Amino acid sequence: MQIDINTLIIAGVAILAGLGIIISMFVGARARAENAARLSQLAETAQSLANAQTSLAGRMEQAQADSNQRLDSLSKRLGDGLTTQTEKTGQTLKVLHEQVAVIDHAQQNITELSQQMVGLQDILSNKQARGAFGEIQLNDLVSAALPDSAYEFQFKLSSGRIADCLLKLPNPPGSIAIDSKFPLESYQQLRNAETDVDKKNAERAFAVAVKKHIVDISDRYIVAGETSESALMFLPSEAVYAELHANFRNVVEEGFKRRVWIVSPTTLMATLNTVRAILRDVHMREQADVIQTEVGKMLDDVGRLDDRVGKLETHFDQAHRDIRDIRISTDKVTKRGAKIDALQLGEAEEAAEMLAPPDSKAAE
Repeated sequence: MQIDINTLIIAGVAILAGLGIIISMFVGARARAENAARLSQLAETAQSLANAQTSLAGRMEQAQADSNQRLDSLSKRLGDGLTTQTEKTGQTLKVLHEQVAVIDHAQQNITELSQQMVGLQDILSNKQARGAFGEIQLNDLVSAALPDSAYEFQFKLSSGRIADCLLKLPNPPGSIAIDSKFPLESYQQLRNAETDVDKKNAERAFAVAVKKHIVDISDRYIVAGETSESALMFLPSEAVYAELHANFRNVVEEGFKRRVWIVSPTTLMATLNTVRAILRDVHMREQADVIQTEVGKMLDDVGRLDDRVGKLETHFDQAHRDIRDIRISTDKVTKRGAKIDALQLGEAEEAAEMLAPPDSKAAE
C-alpha cells in the first residue's frame, strides 16, 4: 500500500508536471502570438507614423511655400503702400508748402493793411488831413462818373464861400454844391465809449456836431439864384452813414428839413449816375432841332431811294420781258436749225444712193 501511494504521488506529480509543461507551452504560444500581433501593430503604427511624418513634412513644405508667398505678397504690398504713401506725403508737403507761402503772403498783406489802417487812423484823427482825404475820395468818384464840363472843384460862390465840388446842372434844379468835411471826432468818441454814461454823452455830442454841420452847409452852399435849393454832405465812410441812418433818425430828418442830403460813397455814385442821365437828356433836348433837321433829310433820302427802287424795279421788269423774248427767239432759231439739219441729212442720203454702184442696187 505504501508503494502504491508513493507511486500515486509520483504519478500525480508527473501529471502535474506534464500539465505544467503543457500549460507553459500553451501560455508561451499565446504570448508569442500576442507579441507577434503587438509587433505587427507596432509595425503598422510605425508605418502610419512614417506616413504621417511624410505627410506632415509635405504639409510643412507647402505651408512654408505658402508662407513665403504670402510674405512676398505682403512685402510687395507694403513696399507699394510705402511708395504710394511717400508720394502722397510728398504731394501733401508740397501743397502744405504752397499754402504756407500763401499764408505768409496773406500775413504780409495783413501787416501792410494794418500799417495802412494805422496811417488811415492818423489821417482821420487830423482835421485837415481828414478833409483832404474826403476831398480826394470825392474827386475820384466825381471824375469817374461825370465829364469834365459837368463839375468844378473848389468852386468859389458869389457869397465868397468855397464849395469842395459844384455839380453844374441846368435850371431846374440848378447847380448842386458838395461838402466833403465831416466832424469825425465826435464819432470816434462814440465808438470809443466804454460805459453807458460815456456812450450817451458821446451820442449827444455826435448829434449836435452833425446838426451844426448840416446847418453850416445849408447856410453856406445854398445860394438863391446861383445854386439849387439843396446841397450834398459827403461822408467818406459807409460806417458813419449806416450809424446815422440806424441810430440818429432825428439828425437825418434835420438834413431833410434843411435840404441837405447826406450821401456815402455808394449813394453818391448813384446820385452821380442820375446827374449824368439828366445831363444826357439836356444835351438831347439842346440837339433836338439838329436831330429834327437830320431826320427830315433822312426822310428825303428815303423818298429818293424809294423812287430809285421803283425805277430799278421797272428796269428789272423790262429786262425780264426782254429775256423772255430772247428765249422765244432762241427757241425758234433752234427749231429752224434742227429742220435745216434734217433737210441736209435727207439730201446726203439721196446723194449716197445716186453714187452707189449698180451691183449694190441689184443686190438690194
